Amino acid sequence: MNNEMNNKTYLIIGGTGGIGQAMVRQLIQKTTSNQTDSQSNQSHRTQVFATYHRNEPNIEAENLHWQPMNVSDEDSIKKAADTIKQTVGHVDWVINCAGLLHTETAQPEKALRQVETEFFLQNMQINALASLLIAKHIKPLLAKANRSANHPAIFATVSARVGSITDNQLGGWYSYRMSKAALNMGMKNLSIEWGRSLKDVCVVVMQPGTVNTQLSAPFQGNVAEGHLFSPAYSAECLLEVLSGMTASQSGSFVDWAGESIPW
Repeated sequence: MNNEMNNKTYLIIGGTGGIGQAMVRQLIQKTTSNQTDSQSNQSHRTQVFATYHRNEPNIEAENLHWQPMNVSDEDSIKKAADTIKQTVGHVDWVINCAGLLHTETAQPEKALRQVETEFFLQNMQINALASLLIAKHIKPLLAKANRSANHPAIFATVSARVGSITDNQLGGWYSYRMSKAALNMGMKNLSIEWGRSLKDVCVVVMQPGTVNTQLSAPFQGNVAEGHLFSPAYSAECLLEVLSGMTASQSGSFVDWAGESIPW
């Protein structure tokens, strides 16, 4: 993580998941270690806001603020955004790490006969719609960020390679694939709109690799050796890629190494 990432206000959506929590830990560790004792009686210049759904995690830091947010509920998203507005004047980076692949009662579909309306709509709501609603309510905070073409504000969403229509060779996973493809289209749309109305904000969709989290746990048997990442490694890679993004790269779909993925 480079020095450009200090003195910013971050918002990590889904701070209790594997990747989100790793990002939170890295951001507070990095920023706290870079702030000297002489500043200890001042407020930290870098602020990290992170959301949780049900239970506030036991991670504490002077510059870390936990916010409840249910990404399936627009009122909850708006309430969290309003609370952040009362605490800080702007947000520089927003990263949505929340996602759904399976539930206690439903697994990704292997065949058409397994497609069920409720699970499909749940995928769409969490994986596709949530990022749009977050963008809708967080826009005023991003609009006040200090930014330039080379150092834009960031609105990033964790997507998946299986959301690429071009890359789809195996089929299956209807709800997840379709929701991530819908997410990608939504973020592409957003990048075009904000390119006109909210200059120097980079909207980027990211594939984190296959990460050892609860989301991927049932499906790790098919992962080639050396290709299952720790949440900490994936988070570090994603933050590094984002730190090098420029405004001209808004609307990109990239992986953890910064390589472009076909839509």
